[in-house]
Amino acid sequence: MLRRLGAEAVEVRKPEQLAGIDGLIIPGGESTAIARLVRLYGLEEAIRSFERPIFGTCAGMILLDRRHLGLLDMEVSRNAYGLQVASFEADLELQGDDEPLRGVFIRAPRVRDAGPGVEVLAELDGEPVLLRDGRLLVASFHPELTTDARVHERFLELVREEERVRA
Repeated sequence: MLRRLGAEAVEVRKPEQLAGIDGLIIPGGESTAIARLVRLYGLEEAIRSFERPIFGTCAGMILLDRRHLGLLDMEVSRNAYGLQVASFEADLELQGDDEPLRGVFIRAPRVRDAGPGVEVLAELDGEPVLLRDGRLLVASFHPELTTDARVHERFLELVREEERVRA
């Protein structure tokens, strides 16, 4: 998706690989395994001190919350929309856009509490599923599993905003 939008994507596995990149995406997957690998590879402090935009999808959202890396003023519950067999798709109202956004929910986390500075960008049945807290963007669904690039475009806009500020 990022390449389609003109961005270069690189894989990050070690703290030193964060140097020189413009933004970071922490993908979905199994949050316990990802958190363990983040600790094992010494990425915890490196991600906490990373000052560029970060986008967390599903498990990435969990890692960024108060109870994990503590970067996002939000608390989430893992697998709150159900197990793998309860996965589903739904149309979401995307803030500032008339066209619905298709969300793919796979063992998705649910937002339990969000601080006053956290902006809700999309909801499902009145519950936030896409949020922004400054340079952080998080989704409880998997926008990479559709052809709709609008969520990734919003992340790249955060990256461009950050570049303008730093220039």
